[in-house]
Amino acid sequence: MESRDVSTAPDLPDAAGGPDDAPLVQLVTPAGSRVTTPEAEAYRERVAHLDPAALRGLYRDMVLTRRFDDEATSLQRQGELGLFAQAKGQEAAQVGSARALATQDYVFPSYREHGVSHVRGIDPTARLRMYRGVDHGGWDPAEHNVHLYTLVIGSHVLHATGYAMGVQRDGLVGTGDPERDTAVVAYFGDGATSQGDVSEALVFAAVNNAPVVFFCQNNQWAISEPATKQARVPLYRRGSGFGVPSVRVDGNDVLACYAVMAEALERARTGGGPTFVEAFTYRMGAHTTSDDPTRYRSRAQEEYWRRRDPIDRLEALLRAEGTWDEAFAAEVAAEGEALGERLRTEVRALEAPPASTMFEHVYASPHAVVDADRSWFAEYEQSFEPADHVEGSTR
Repeated sequence: MESRDVSTAPDLPDAAGGPDDAPLVQLVTPAGSRVTTPEAEAYRERVAHLDPAALRGLYRDMVLTRRFDDEATSLQRQGELGLFAQAKGQEAAQVGSARALATQDYVFPSYREHGVSHVRGIDPTARLRMYRGVDHGGWDPAEHNVHLYTLVIGSHVLHATGYAMGVQRDGLVGTGDPERDTAVVAYFGDGATSQGDVSEALVFAAVNNAPVVFFCQNNQWAISEPATKQARVPLYRRGSGFGVPSVRVDGNDVLACYAVMAEALERARTGGGPTFVEAFTYRMGAHTTSDDPTRYRSRAQEEYWRRRDPIDRLEALLRAEGTWDEAFAAEVAAEGEALGERLRTEVRALEAPPASTMFEHVYASPHAVVDADRSWFAEYEQSFEPADHVEGSTR
């Protein structure tokens, strides 16, 4: 399969607010109508099987992802989390692409793929263990085929490529068995494309024809640095420079993201090699809860993108096609309330583990230096008197 470029949404601006005429795959307009151009037809076939029930499922996933995001942000503001990386506004890119995954596909996320982890069934409280500082990860990667969140920018893209090369060498690509053929996906942001690790990963993936999808969520800001100061050309063209088929998709269009990812995953699983996907979206919140986006972007730009909210777009489509259900909407809202209550209760109950756990899982096998450090630390802890014996203690 060859990559395709579909120019269907010339009105989307770049991070500086100016025109951006790069080709863009779009299947649903911001107003909620289907795109019917000949260029979009091939991608439309990828989503033709999504009936009204499936579309409502996508809506539910996005709403619950946003509620998770908003609740986690509130918990951080209350001092219950040390930090949180928001994904508000990127729900369509994450949910749409994740819904195209097969069970055996393996995901390497960065640190804000909350919609992807939701779709893959990772417990919502577990996703916040790292942000509360009580765990280095929070879940078992083997249970969900989702690696732990990665904080080092771009490093996991190399990890994903190496894993994909392993999948390839294990004979899990191009067998023709849909339950066996496996693809690997690396999710990262526009800022990561400036890292050497990502360029190295593209080299390895291209020359080894690795079954990996590079899914770049271009939310237009690498913290406070706009995409226009990161690259002189649209980011999807970086993949082409390495010989990797590349495509640019409207990241606020959940159906387009599903379709583009479905094509890329099929290419990977059938032995066609890697694909670079740029999902052009917008981070409606802050980079993290330690960031103040009002210092580097305008209210006018924020309002422009609020009018292109991915959740509102799907609701508009459902209404336009007569498949919107008020009872369903109320049900999803109630699920959101229940999720919020659960997070408030369970996150506050998460306690810090014993300090000695820092010595666990450092190496896969016993290590003499780690064992010696563990023993020293145990003796050090035992050298302190119990708190209730300390003069002046109220315990």
